[in-house]
Amino acid sequence: MKKGIHPDNYRLVVFKDMSNDYAFLSKSCAPSKDSIKWEDGNEYPLVKLEISHKSHPFFTGKMQFVDTAGRVDKFRNRYAKQKK
Repeated sequence: MKKGIHPDNYRLVVFKDMSNDYAFLSKSCAPSKDSIKWEDGNEYPLVKLEISHKSHPFFTGKMQFVDTAGRVDKFRNRYAKQKK
């Protein structure tokens, strides 16, 4: 493994699926401005996910409508600029 090409800021981070409130703790260097108090009483950085293995149709076997980020509104805003 080459030296100096990997990030040094690996730490424990909580990833939270916003569609069903499932959260898990893992090591990551993903940037985060939010934090959350975890089950062990410690506070960790929080990374919000739109979809995870607990809500993805491939893993659950059923289709779910997930619109946590207002995808339709984002689409309309993006292409409304091009019409003008």
